[in-house]
Amino acid sequence: MLDTVISAADLVLALLRPLVFAAGAATAVVALVSWSARTRRISPFSWGAQLLRRRVDPWLIAPMERRLVRAGGTPASAPWWVLAVVVVGGLLLLSLVELVRDELVRLAMAAGSGATLLAVLVRWTFTVLRVALVARVVASWVGGSPYQRGWRWAFQCTEWLLAPLRQLMPPLGPFDLSVLVAYFALGLVEGLLIRVLL
Repeated sequence: MLDTVISAADLVLALLRPLVFAAGAATAVVALVSWSARTRRISPFSWGAQLLRRRVDPWLIAPMERRLVRAGGTPASAPWWVLAVVVVGGLLLLSLVELVRDELVRLAMAAGSGATLLAVLVRWTFTVLRVALVARVVASWVGGSPYQRGWRWAFQCTEWLLAPLRQLMPPLGPFDLSVLVAYFALGLVEGLLIRVLL
């Protein structure tokens, strides 16, 4: 059963890689045309610019433009932000699928040994904590808060670790180094626990 799931994950990865690349390439073309029309490098009344404004802008560029304007940014940079979101989102999706596949392989290898199974569970716990830390960083970039449903889990999983670290090392202006320290500390503690278990 587990081998079937791992094979399915391999198939999903094989299909997802070219799709993510194609989405990034298509978004790059759209971003370039949209940015060129917005900055008047090409005529905003040209066939390509008008097609883009009618078909793509309302659902892809316009939401990012509204968010940028509310944050004090320039509307002309919206296409590049969309491209960044698509590329980073695609890479995160690929990384997540690879992570799940790798953890399933570890679980399949650990099925015979109790100590190894415990080591896999420890790895999973620390992986969830590190993903929650990364999610907190992303939330700070996009304006997420601990009261929003999509981000609440990340804050709840990590606040017990970050609150004492913030007391030891307060933020340096806009930079909160406690997240970085917590990320590396989790890696050290995980390594020590895995060595003890194996």
